[in-house]
Amino acid sequence: MRRSTEEIATMRKAGRVVAEMHARIRDAIRPGVTTGELDRIGREVIERNGARSNFLGYGPFGMPPFPGVICTSPNSVIVHGIPGDTRLQEGDIVSIDAGAIVGGYHGDAAYTWPVGSISSEAEKLLRVTEESLRAGIEQMVDGHRLSDIGHAVQTVAEGAGFSVVREYEGHAIGTAMHEKPGVPNYGPPGRGMKLRPGNVFAVEPMVNLGGPRTRVLADQWTVVTADGSLSAHFEHTIALTPDGPEVLTLP
Repeated sequence: MRRSTEEIATMRKAGRVVAEMHARIRDAIRPGVTTGELDRIGREVIERNGARSNFLGYGPFGMPPFPGVICTSPNSVIVHGIPGDTRLQEGDIVSIDAGAIVGGYHGDAAYTWPVGSISSEAEKLLRVTEESLRAGIEQMVDGHRLSDIGHAVQTVAEGAGFSVVREYEGHAIGTAMHEKPGVPNYGPPGRGMKLRPGNVFAVEPMVNLGGPRTRVLADQWTVVTADGSLSAHFEHTIALTPDGPEVLTLP
């Protein structure tokens, strides 16, 4: 679906709320903080801006309603970690996925942050995953194909010796958080729909230090690496404009 200029303007407002959530949460990440405390910060930002959470209570496909306004995914957790009593420790990494709804339109973004000092391999994982996101965003140009995005992500991530998660992917976004088409993070270029101004996608590489296989925990939400290796997750909501891609979830 192609969004109008007015719709994108509203999504930009939602994106700014998401950006503020990330900025506040990033400043609070330190050894000893709990993931539940980070979730409370996200709730405060949503309430102060008169926005709504698109994560809280979300429960597709018969899954239990998600209990937080953010996903908190430390270390080997890839995505969908539930905030609670988990206390972050020095040397951890933690992925924060946050979203908001303003005027009926959604914003969605994720970052992976270090907790204190982290290992050199963890630093590289974070850097490369964010670089793969930028490479994917650069492919959001009028006339390119949908698969060009995932091909760019895969090229950067696997070129650095990491693996790309295949079971989970990005997505179109607008009046629902997850709209079609999906945006895989791998595959050959030049396939799928032709990109046009007005397309809005959440592009979100999930990159593992080890192998690509995943496992879902008993809570039905938390997705971890099958081999216990570290995983990083970066995401932005991006609109394709006549002038190229615009990231809507930046401050």
